[in-house]
Amino acid sequence: MTTTQSFGSRVRDAIATRGPLCVGIDPHDALLTEWGLPVSAAGAREFSLRVVEASAGEVGIVKPQVSFFERYGAAGFAVLEEVLREARAAGLLVIADAKRGDIGSTTEGYAQAWLAPGAPLESDALTVSPYLGVGALEPAFEAAAQYGKGLFVLAATSNPEAIALQSAFDADARTVTEQVIDEVSERNRRTTEPGGWGSFGFVIGATVDLAARGVPAHLDPPAPILAPGFGAQGALLRDLGDIFGALAPTVIASESRGILRAGPHGLIPAIRTRNEELEIARG
Repeated sequence: MTTTQSFGSRVRDAIATRGPLCVGIDPHDALLTEWGLPVSAAGAREFSLRVVEASAGEVGIVKPQVSFFERYGAAGFAVLEEVLREARAAGLLVIADAKRGDIGSTTEGYAQAWLAPGAPLESDALTVSPYLGVGALEPAFEAAAQYGKGLFVLAATSNPEAIALQSAFDADARTVTEQVIDEVSERNRRTTEPGGWGSFGFVIGATVDLAARGVPAHLDPPAPILAPGFGAQGALLRDLGDIFGALAPTVIASESRGILRAGPHGLIPAIRTRNEELEIARG
């Protein structure tokens, strides 16, 4: 079954309705312990479902970090399936932060696992790595377009190890980041209605020097930008406009630890505080 609305349209609606905040669902050891929960699949389940419950009606988007569920093996994947299902049932757009990237039939397998309607791990969008070549992700682009789902392609990440690679220049004097954005944007141009947002977005860290990394001032067509780095990593939500300039209207501001450290009873106030900051930033 193919949805009639593209992911680009759905994420634009979510931002317009609920604002750009994305709540990360990261049940790592320290947070589970702070919440008084066991460091186990059961603890991750309790933690994550509470985050989903607090997020529903307050934001439009959540982002489970898949690694924190994988670590528990089959039990962790069962929890992740439940979390994904409950979040989507609550009306939240779910970005599975799995950073998958491979070639050929393997990429097709990942795409079917995370994007196909009815799949146990079905999500609304998936983070993917282009560093085996953007073209290697073609099966994922095709599946996302077929199913009305989205991809977020790593373009300018905030980890220091990425700087040398992503800032390197190709034969056309483009940085690797710029090359990735160009290639993905070309796919968006082929699949996006005039005036719409592309369904293939980018991961661009809020702490990155965008000009040095080669991030263009505009995207053609506009596409969602998943921007980690707010909160514990140092970027301030109130500075979103200054950081991203003309790209700001399509930015999804992702924050995890800063919100999750508020504890189970402080989640909603923490989310509302962030939403207020973003409202001020948007003017």
